[in-house]
Amino acid sequence: MFRRRKLPADRKPPLARDERVVAWAGATGDDVVVATNHGLWLPAPDGPSRLRWHEIHKATWSGRALAIVPSEVVATHETYAVTADAPGRTVTLLDPDRVPEQVRARVTKSVAFTSHHPLPAGGGVRVVARRVPGRDGLSWAVRYDPDTAPDPETVAALVAQASGTITTGESVVPPG
Repeated sequence: MFRRRKLPADRKPPLARDERVVAWAGATGDDVVVATNHGLWLPAPDGPSRLRWHEIHKATWSGRALAIVPSEVVATHETYAVTADAPGRTVTLLDPDRVPEQVRARVTKSVAFTSHHPLPAGGGVRVVARRVPGRDGLSWAVRYDPDTAPDPETVAALVAQASGTITTGESVVPPG
């Protein structure tokens, strides 16, 4: 029978009351990367910081380095947030264990709906609904294509349409 590795107590980040470690990896120096049911704890100069799963836009694993591109909210509207890429972070994992697998699974699982739409003035927007650990319902966000002018009215209608699709039980995976 396989036993899960236990994270040493002195390397455990300040977890929330209902947060639990699902995997961890040794990084350079004495740093660790910790995957929990709520998010990914990354080393930082002032102590570990957590990115929640729905805040990770992209994650790639090279076999040695885990590269994370967080998303940040750049504007908020009544029913959705506009997001863009925040500065990326790359951590070398000396002993990756199950961290890359957990990152991929949990980031993917956080996405409940995604679709891309052209906008009338040109360019396009991606509409995304994400599951947020510890919160009921979905969090809606949009990401404009590069060099696309914001179009809040059209985008609000697209978010409402997508939300209606999910709540009426229709397929949440758009065709194409």
